[in-house]
Amino acid sequence: MSPSGLKTPPTLAPGTLRVIPLGGLGDIGRNMTSFEIDGQLLLVDCGVLFPEDDHPGVDLLLPAFELIQDRLQDVVGLVLTHGHEDHIGAVPYLLRQRPDLPLYGSKLTLALVEAKLKEHRLAREAVLKVVGDDTRVEVGNFDLEFMAVNHSIPDGLAVAIRTEGGTVLHTGDFKMDQLPLDGRITDLRRFAKLGEEGVDLFMSDSTNAETPGFTPLEKDIAPAMERVVATSEQMIIVTCFSSHIHRVQQVLDVAHLYERKVVFVGRSMVRNMTVAADLGYLTVPPKTLVDLKDIESVPREDLIIVSTGSQGEPLSALARIANQEHPIIRLDRGDTVLLASSLIPGNENAVFRVINGLAKLGATVVHKGNAMVHVSGHASSGELLYCYNIVRPANAMPVHGEPRHLIANADLAVATGVPRDRALVCQDGSVVDLRNHRARIVGQVDAPYIFVDGTTVGDISESQLVDRKILGEEGFISVIAVVNTRSNKLLTGPDIHARGFAEDDAIFEEVRQEVANALRQSLEQDVDDVHRLQQTVRRVVGRWVNKTYRRRPMIVPVIIEA
Repeated sequence: MSPSGLKTPPTLAPGTLRVIPLGGLGDIGRNMTSFEIDGQLLLVDCGVLFPEDDHPGVDLLLPAFELIQDRLQDVVGLVLTHGHEDHIGAVPYLLRQRPDLPLYGSKLTLALVEAKLKEHRLAREAVLKVVGDDTRVEVGNFDLEFMAVNHSIPDGLAVAIRTEGGTVLHTGDFKMDQLPLDGRITDLRRFAKLGEEGVDLFMSDSTNAETPGFTPLEKDIAPAMERVVATSEQMIIVTCFSSHIHRVQQVLDVAHLYERKVVFVGRSMVRNMTVAADLGYLTVPPKTLVDLKDIESVPREDLIIVSTGSQGEPLSALARIANQEHPIIRLDRGDTVLLASSLIPGNENAVFRVINGLAKLGATVVHKGNAMVHVSGHASSGELLYCYNIVRPANAMPVHGEPRHLIANADLAVATGVPRDRALVCQDGSVVDLRNHRARIVGQVDAPYIFVDGTTVGDISESQLVDRKILGEEGFISVIAVVNTRSNKLLTGPDIHARGFAEDDAIFEEVRQEVANALRQSLEQDVDDVHRLQQTVRRVVGRWVNKTYRRRPMIVPVIIEA
């Protein structure tokens, strides 16, 4: 067993493929998986997870790079399945540790990575290798075959990984939209061909495994979106993921139809749509797009703002508009806000907070709960069953989802004939070995979050986050006293002050004398250790606060020796 109590995996045998998820199993985000055989590593995806309420002050969460930190020179390539932040957002942080890492991805995906590297002010030392829907390439000990999958961003790819230890099919994020806006469908023929060849491990998207049936078509939201634009007489704000190029295309098309002007707002929205337009993935109708700086030249009733902030991010353009803090855009009573996105689990409170702010300003808020304005980019259970039946994998390892999603996906695999003991419900850090067509969980290693806080990466601990949470929710109390340990006397104090706990320090008069008496008693007992005196103060104040107010603020005692 490892020091943390985890089962230490055995030494990897020659010809065996080892699979370790470094993120994405248990969360909707920070997707990354390591594949190892005969001393070489291949990585698939490298994304971020956005913080929740229990991550105060944290900007991003990264995959468990620590597990491969000492072996980065053994990495022969990083495969990127598509351009969403939860799959490419951590690439700049990985490249800081291995700048010349070869990256494999579609044209759009790598273009978005390049734009991200410029934003991080990183020189492009990585080797960017564009692969297409039918590319097959050998990368070290790995034979990679790429195939098209449909998702909520263009140019998504699944990847088949052939090795001496077995063949793996990793879907990336996908769905089976039969009438996609760009005409690019999931290549089920290739899935079936691989199934005939033999797939030893099927790693499929689990996000919608609990959702029955088939995911609705992307084109099905067009009538609702057109109805919003047709009936709105004032300014419209549409918010969606900054990478949802298809959704933005629909907005541009309906804006052109009703002779409205579109303004992109939010740094990531402007960046991604510029890249998409330059590469031909986004078609901008003539005289439709207006720069934000020229917004005053367009009557408000002719404007459609396409904004970031679909997940209620506090610093996003939509949140700033809702809080009346945006330097340019103001919301008037009667304006319409359309949230053309789904809720990522954990973001509900933030999104509803923004919706409430918009409603208070008099806006009409249209969202998935009251109109057909969003469809998912992930395969529902019917689509997953279809894939299991045509792939017929020997083993299944659901990926991309919370535990309930992974379990539901594993149940689908079992329903189609995968033996229960070969439908592996894993977590980040699970060690899976594949050999002779059999996959087994052989161990577990710690795969911790890596926190990004401003320019600090990885230096924030779980205990520090607990302290931040206590400070934010309960406040803190400082107690300052001056003692003379030689004469065993309390010279001055204790002075008690609080922040975020009580507005008036006068409430501490009751406990001040208790603290003074406790300090005097300790000093009279020849306690001359400052740390022990501080513990005495913390104990007395903590007991009083809990008894009187039923709260647990951070208590900071300061004992000064004179």
